Amino acid sequence: ERLSGHFINLLKGIIANPEQSIAQLPLLTESERCQLLVDWNQTQIDYKPELCLHQLFEQQVKLNPDAIAVRLENEFLTYQELNNRANQLGHYLQSLGVKADGLVGIFVERSLEMIIGILGILKAGGAYVPLDVNYPKDRITYLLEDSQLSILLTQSQFLGQLPQFQGTTICLDQDWSIIANQSTVNPIVEVDQHNLAYIIYTSGSTGKPKGVMIEHRSIVNYILTAIREYNFTSDDQILQFSSICFDASVEEIFCGLLSGATLVLRTEDMLRSSEDFWQCCQKWQLTVLGFPTAYWHQLASELTPTALQIITNIKLIMVGGEAIQQSKVKQWHTITANNSSLPKLFNRYGPTEGTIVTTLYEFTSPSATNVPIGRSISNIQVYILDAFLQPVPVGVAGELHIGGAGLARGYLNRPELTQEKFIPDPFLYKTGDLARYLPDGNIEYLGRIDNQVKIRGFRIELGEIETILSQHSAVKTAIVIAREDETEQKRLVAYIVPQTEGISTPQEQSLLAVTELRQFLKAQLPEYMVPSAFVILESLPLTSNGKVDRRALPAPDFQSEEQYVAPRNPIEEILASIWVKVLKVEQVGIHDNFFELGGHSLLATQLISRIRKAFKVEMPLRELFVAPTVAALAQVIKRVSEQEERTELPILPRGKDAELPLSFAQTRLWFLDQFESDSSFYNIPLALRLEGNLNQDVLIQSLEEICDRHEALRTNFITVDGVATQVIQTQAPWTVTIVDLQHLFSSEQEIASQELTQNQAIQPFDLARDPLIRANLVILSETEHILLVCMHHIVSDGWSMGVFLQELTDLYNAYIQNQPSSLKPLPIQYGDYTLWQKQWLQGDILQRQLDYWQKQLADAPALLSLPTDRPRPAVQSFAGAHLPFTLSWELSQKLTQLTQEQGVTLFMTLLTAFDILLYRYTEQEDILIGTPIANRNRSELEGLIGFFVNTLVLRTDLSGDPSFNELLIRVREMAMDAYTHQDLPFEMLVEVLQPERDLSHAPLFQVDFLLQNEPLSQLELIGLTNRPLLTENATAKFDLTLGMENTNTGLRGVWEYNTDLFERSTIERLAGNFVTLLEAIVANPQQQISQL
Repeated sequence: ERLSGHFINLLKGIIANPEQSIAQLPLLTESERCQLLVDWNQTQIDYKPELCLHQLFEQQVKLNPDAIAVRLENEFLTYQELNNRANQLGHYLQSLGVKADGLVGIFVERSLEMIIGILGILKAGGAYVPLDVNYPKDRITYLLEDSQLSILLTQSQFLGQLPQFQGTTICLDQDWSIIANQSTVNPIVEVDQHNLAYIIYTSGSTGKPKGVMIEHRSIVNYILTAIREYNFTSDDQILQFSSICFDASVEEIFCGLLSGATLVLRTEDMLRSSEDFWQCCQKWQLTVLGFPTAYWHQLASELTPTALQIITNIKLIMVGGEAIQQSKVKQWHTITANNSSLPKLFNRYGPTEGTIVTTLYEFTSPSATNVPIGRSISNIQVYILDAFLQPVPVGVAGELHIGGAGLARGYLNRPELTQEKFIPDPFLYKTGDLARYLPDGNIEYLGRIDNQVKIRGFRIELGEIETILSQHSAVKTAIVIAREDETEQKRLVAYIVPQTEGISTPQEQSLLAVTELRQFLKAQLPEYMVPSAFVILESLPLTSNGKVDRRALPAPDFQSEEQYVAPRNPIEEILASIWVKVLKVEQVGIHDNFFELGGHSLLATQLISRIRKAFKVEMPLRELFVAPTVAALAQVIKRVSEQEERTELPILPRGKDAELPLSFAQTRLWFLDQFESDSSFYNIPLALRLEGNLNQDVLIQSLEEICDRHEALRTNFITVDGVATQVIQTQAPWTVTIVDLQHLFSSEQEIASQELTQNQAIQPFDLARDPLIRANLVILSETEHILLVCMHHIVSDGWSMGVFLQELTDLYNAYIQNQPSSLKPLPIQYGDYTLWQKQWLQGDILQRQLDYWQKQLADAPALLSLPTDRPRPAVQSFAGAHLPFTLSWELSQKLTQLTQEQGVTLFMTLLTAFDILLYRYTEQEDILIGTPIANRNRSELEGLIGFFVNTLVLRTDLSGDPSFNELLIRVREMAMDAYTHQDLPFEMLVEVLQPERDLSHAPLFQVDFLLQNEPLSQLELIGLTNRPLLTENATAKFDLTLGMENTNTGLRGVWEYNTDLFERSTIERLAGNFVTLLEAIVANPQQQISQL
């Protein structure tokens, strides 16, 4: 009927004016035109355009001064506290010259300081420019230069990530003592609704991001609309999910702060799994959730009965950022059909240029078509127009244009682009999105007109990626598109025509270039803009008119970029199976590189242990570096097995009446205990806060079972005729102490539990009489407990704590479900190991180990002459402190890449850098560093609790001013030799070498280094969430220790230092120097170490 009416209208127009261009001939009836342009755009309501964001926040402070404004786990600020701190920062920024429309950058992690910083900038009259701490340095440099910032707010841990910045840098943590001197009164500032509130950068088609300028009037209109539409109140707990570089964060932050609600900042742990996400929602009592469509797709696909129960406590879920998959909506409605108390679910649409959200749609039932994006919100007009800016009929596709109060001022420093994208009269923004009206007035999104896509909520100009790819010398032509994978998730795919000549096949070129191309992009683009797959083509497919035929581009293999070659013989099959288990991957081909698949030294040790057990061959760790693929290692195994017979002494269960000597390491700790029996220096404490429904009886049963399984936890150490010996109790001589604090107020509970935690950690053990494990269960409420466990180092070590947590998880989860234990009986015990060690480490084996170490450490310097702030005490003290730090994701990735390129481990790379740092501080070319080693290079030892850890002395020769890469080769050879001879106990080494004893410092080395490649096993008890509690540790075993951990978000570490030798400021400088050194290394690893 509509079509017929349009045809009649068109004929009338032709008769009336046959000279009219066909685009201008009338198509719509007057009533249709009125409906499209007027009726469906009558959105005007009164709001408060004269007020700015920070002024509306100040109104809430008056209404709710003592309510919690923002929370991050256990940290929080009330509205009054937040206002006071933001006011102090605002006054401070004003003293530096910030005023209306002045731009101030903010480069911080998600934290309370982030919220203080944003509000402080606004209160000073300025506009904030967010920069993501995970951006590559090149992108940060561009944003700083393009925005012409003169002031940047950051945190001290990110100073090392910043490029050269000529303006003023303010650290919101370490500089706060200066800021705190400012007034807490609301600053007076001449700002109105037409001044800028923020600038957010979005992807640009020319290869450079563009800054979208948003004024107070626009953002205030949306925030007040959202609060009214969603019915936000002071009772709400609103999740802050998005990066501050994504405009959804503005909605989350100010919908919370302007409605009197509590803003809850998410943690990284929340995103570990869907289960973790919903558990955090329950823990933090969240009522409002908002996240990118892609994340909602994941949650909708993984709904469990537990999640559904948690969802009933949430009143509102908001999604947006890209088109919603209809299949996921149907899945959501199918699973939740019988639940009457589900949250409202909204689909939101809007470009950054339209201030966050332009149209809104509430889900009520699955749509027969694509999911609509709804209707325009208050004071916003939406028009769907053709190429001649004429409205198109209902059901006909056109370009979506936006008008009204939400429009941006334009693009920063880009007048030509502003003129291109914004129509002056009436003032409209051309979105580039195809859409059409549905008969009921809702709008259906149909896709993009231009070369722009959205991935995980991020707006990406494909041309920006193509421009940067084309700058690579090996690339002739580059095309980037978005394709859906098997799970319907959009992923970026790059199609490359190489410049390089002489490559016989595209597959060869792929193997040569893909890794390099990915790293090239990572250095310049955020992670979400780096393609998931690269396809190398000899030429691009073209249409008949010579344009690239994007539909004809071949589908990539998202699973693997490397050509998979299956094992060819039994040796390769067994090896591939071992690799899959150790690396926890689904498939390993015979040409896959162990280290490129995520292998590191600790996993390498496990791999060699399993190979030894499977093939009955002795293989030094060095062989894995020489032959890091299944095919190459299979040849090594074949060669070794043909030339030698296995002569290793197996570890067997001992006889009943066997006397149990102490291991070499235990002997040293026992000896030290005789002189300092009241010391807690060798305690290993563990404190976990448990939230949820804990079954105390099952927990105690599980703990007792662990003690029954492991003789080490039932062991005491007595003296018989002056000789230490082990006594193993038949039953666990201990009980779990229950401490009930439910009668105390929460503030009293906090104090009491902290005292209990600290006392548990520092209470000495009597090795002869006390159980050498103790446990307390502190009851705070029916759903809140604290588990305190402490072991003496003589029966445990770091690896053992991981075994302990894994077994506690397995046992508790089995018993809580009335199932038997899934743990297999232990084939041997720690006492069997001590007997084996005494028998095995003698004769030729012992002599070979001693010969190596005596030669390796001959004429070694007794002391590393680090410059100290105070004279070294005559007797070594162990007073210490700690300084944590974090390396950027970009730097961590570059270090990993360098490691893989050089065929070493990350430990070797970081050790080499640490050697150079010490060399530059001391000018010593002979550096000795200690490092702990798990010493579990036999598979039967991996599941035992006991004191196995050994210490290696790593001696590096830095003479001759080598380059970093040259020194790295030296360190690799030295470290490999040390690993090969790791069985000699450090205690025996000291006894044999007999270094000149000086009570003022540790023998052989005074500086320690360790790298944790994997976090400690997590406690994952059914129905419970847990988090570790930190215990104060004011000790330092050495002058200086660098401990590092490789995490999913990058490298982080801590400096442990002796406070009788060093001031904190000295260690802060040293930490900064280390980061600078690492950046120089990845920038130019061929540079001589004296010039880094």
